[in-house]
Amino acid sequence: MNSEMVISIAEKGVYTTLIICGPLLILALVVGLAVSIFQATTQIQEQTLAFIPKIVAVLVGLIFFGPWMLGRMLSYAMEIFTNLTRFVG
Repeated sequence: MNSEMVISIAEKGVYTTLIICGPLLILALVVGLAVSIFQATTQIQEQTLAFIPKIVAVLVGLIFFGPWMLGRMLSYAMEIFTNLTRFVG
């Protein structure tokens, strides 16, 4: 196992992590921005107001994107385990 193979495996792992986490992070960002704009226009200065909508949005995103995320994780894990003999030997 050479250094190029290790870098390739790490690159695929980081890319898979970013692809899996991306939709939920973007969803939380958009909801947080909307709540911040709402707070700025109504001059509500409650710090904890943004947490509940973001938590609800991420949970809805998990329900919606969950099967796709699980499929991506399983395909990456299956790729790692099928090529395990190539990595070790």
